[in-house]
Amino acid sequence: MFIRELKANFKNFCLWAVITMLVYLLIFLVYPSIIDDMDVNSLNDMIKMFPEDLLKAFNMDISSLESAYGWLKSEGFVFILLIVGCYAGILGSTILLKEESDKSIEYIGTLPIKRKSIVLSKSIVGLIYIISLTLVIGIFNYIGLCLSGDFDKKQYILLSLTPIFSSIVIFFICMFLSTFFNKTKKMLGISLGIVLFSYILNTLASLSTNTEFLKYFSAFTLSDIRNVILDKTYNMNLLIFSFAISIVFLIFTIIRYDKKEFV
Repeated sequence: MFIRELKANFKNFCLWAVITMLVYLLIFLVYPSIIDDMDVNSLNDMIKMFPEDLLKAFNMDISSLESAYGWLKSEGFVFILLIVGCYAGILGSTILLKEESDKSIEYIGTLPIKRKSIVLSKSIVGLIYIISLTLVIGIFNYIGLCLSGDFDKKQYILLSLTPIFSSIVIFFICMFLSTFFNKTKKMLGISLGIVLFSYILNTLASLSTNTEFLKYFSAFTLSDIRNVILDKTYNMNLLIFSFAISIVFLIFTIIRYDKKEFV
């Protein structure tokens, strides 16, 4: 089951990884030319005209856009969080459900495999691919930054791993929700909706002290990019909370999947 699932999801993983790397390759090739053609001081002055809360939402108050690394610390890592989050959501919503959708669950049901083992095998595969996508993007951008100029290597390594902490939570939440459906089409929309809604909540939380409480309802709060940029360390409470939520939803999934009636 484990090897079968690794092979079944390999093509999708490669597709997501290649497309993402092509996007960032384009950025590394084009960004230096854009900056060279612009007056850096004028750019910084223009950025300062935006509301402070808006700049904070994209970390532009603590990061300059005059280099590729500066862009990565602001908008760049926001895109990576969304990309890995969407991948995790889609993977979580389909990794169990696709067996029912394509009717292969009938064959699996004839094998001497417990449903708990199915969930655990697919969960491990999901984690492997989420972590692998994060590492592939991180290594690719690391090489690009090395070729582009000087940057804080320790800070970048810590930043490059942050998408894992929010994405595994999204993965397990979507996998649990998928046990209430029988077709992958419905869950795909729900999973993407969860990711986008979670991102919107996280953005709104950083815009004002009145909306700051919204961060407690967003999975992306667990990545805590801003803290890594400022202190070059992870918030251990958030890391523990991230893994705790993942385990809880994994247990819920096992219980729910064990009782589910397949049609």
